[in-house]
Amino acid sequence: MLTATFQKHILHFKRASGTSRGVLTTKDTWFLILKEDNRIGIGECGMFKGLSADDRPDFEEKLRWVCENISLGEQQLYAETNEFPAIRIGLETAFRSIKANDPFQLFPSEFSKGAQSIPINGLIWMGDESFMKDQISEKLKAGFSCIKMKIGAIDFETELAVLDGIRKEYESSEVELRVDANGAFKPFEALEKLKRLSEYQLHSIEQPIKAGQPHEMARLCEETPLPIALDEELIGVANSEEKRKLLHTVHPQYIILKPTLVGGFRSSDEWISIAEETGAGWWITSALESNVGLNAISQYTFVKNSKLPQGLGTGSLFTNNIPSPLEVKNGTLRYRPEISWKLNLLNL
Repeated sequence: MLTATFQKHILHFKRASGTSRGVLTTKDTWFLILKEDNRIGIGECGMFKGLSADDRPDFEEKLRWVCENISLGEQQLYAETNEFPAIRIGLETAFRSIKANDPFQLFPSEFSKGAQSIPINGLIWMGDESFMKDQISEKLKAGFSCIKMKIGAIDFETELAVLDGIRKEYESSEVELRVDANGAFKPFEALEKLKRLSEYQLHSIEQPIKAGQPHEMARLCEETPLPIALDEELIGVANSEEKRKLLHTVHPQYIILKPTLVGGFRSSDEWISIAEETGAGWWITSALESNVGLNAISQYTFVKNSKLPQGLGTGSLFTNNIPSPLEVKNGTLRYRPEISWKLNLLNL
């Protein structure tokens, strides 16, 4: 008989990580564990407080209901969790996991066999100028050729100075620069800031203004000198008609998919299809999941065949992550199947 339980796990950052929404020191996550005979399936429900559409008081109550009603099966439970994107991806992953010969080989490919890797961006957290410069130096020494810098929390002139320093040393052909404003700019100032940022030959800027202003964002996407990528804008947009309306209204240059926040793999497939209809590019990023969720998202990402660097380098941020075969090396994410998963933190 199929049974389901869940466990909460609090991930601890190695060092406090700054964004325009504040400084992060811990990140809550939940593991959905399926058992049937001698088989096991594991999925992660990485709800992100303050950001996820399912950051609501009844999140654990819904997860408990899912476990109590696991016999309904994946399709019906998926339909019943439309308002809980993190639970949806946990369900998709756990059911895929329990059906697989190896519970961590979810989307078998040359990546999951260890034969190929995924290029990723190096993530630079907000902080004072010297802290950000130190991080950039570390990432470049580690072999990253694409750097993503979070902006919007400290003085804008200081952020421009950091970008200027990189560009004085590295051409855009050597180091690709992305910035992520997390909605920090006001609509009236955004275009002028985009013009100034464009002087540094940036690849793109994520979410320059807060989500929920589609007409303002559409105007920016039309006038911008710098490609704009929607990120938070996609969160909470659940059905096909709403997705299509958003992308056809805004016409972004890119969209960024966080499968945990947009409702899993089926929903991500739908976003990709609509993006391609509108001519928007896309890439995939993790959302501070443990290695369980990062593994599922990474394997899914590889089989989608994007040629852009992805945002999947978050596994090394935590002191108490689940030890896994995932490894960041030379600016890429690899899966080393000769290394075993260690599940003692989950008592499995």
